[in-house]
Amino acid sequence: MRRERLARRISLLLIILGVMLTTVHSQTAFPKVTFGVEETSNPTEFSISLQIVFLLTVLSLAPSILVMMTSFTRLVIAFSFLRRSLATQTVPSNQILIGLALFLTFFIMKPVFTEVNKNAIQPYIKQEITQSEAMAAAKTPISAFMLKQTRPKDLELFIQLRGNGRPQNKQELSLLTIIPAFIISELKTAFQIGFLLYLPMLVIDMVVASVLLSMGMMMLPPVMISMPFKILLFVLVDGWYLLVESLVKGFM
Repeated sequence: MRRERLARRISLLLIILGVMLTTVHSQTAFPKVTFGVEETSNPTEFSISLQIVFLLTVLSLAPSILVMMTSFTRLVIAFSFLRRSLATQTVPSNQILIGLALFLTFFIMKPVFTEVNKNAIQPYIKQEITQSEAMAAAKTPISAFMLKQTRPKDLELFIQLRGNGRPQNKQELSLLTIIPAFIISELKTAFQIGFLLYLPMLVIDMVVASVLLSMGMMMLPPVMISMPFKILLFVLVDGWYLLVESLVKGFM
């Protein structure tokens, strides 16, 4: 009896829901979205369409631009090396490390973003300069930031590989030459920081392993014993303060 009553109630609810959906569908006009290509005799409309496509392309590449042309690469690699040297597995998590690196990137890149907004974005919005002039004005501070962090050896490598002759000055360098040189310079710097982070932790691992071996406790994992001492050392020296300070000052 209970199952029959439950089945009747469910059937009644389904009928009521179907009637409601039918009523709403008959009384509500849904918007129709269409995409198409039409002919136009106005060149301005075609130019606006191309600008929209270009803007959407830039927005889709924004994460790559943020990673490759800012301080984000060095920061996130250094934090990853720190976590591995402490042997804390997934603590802090990837979300925390990426979030910290992202906000530090905004802090470090604020003067560059301010200059780009002042000299390129705002004049272009006010229609004081053209799009090509805005892009040229935005390139100057970004290129200056990357060239400051790029090693001359790395920059020379891509100038030779490009094979277009040696430029007369830094203003003639294209972003296609500066960006890869900047990236490999940042990777080298980040790995050097990671090596320095590993050294004190490696000493602790060696001391703990030697003590355990001398005590005959060979079956006990040294990493499990050394991890608390690593964390204690890192906290006592205020490691986060020192690491973030050195990373930020490295871009100043």
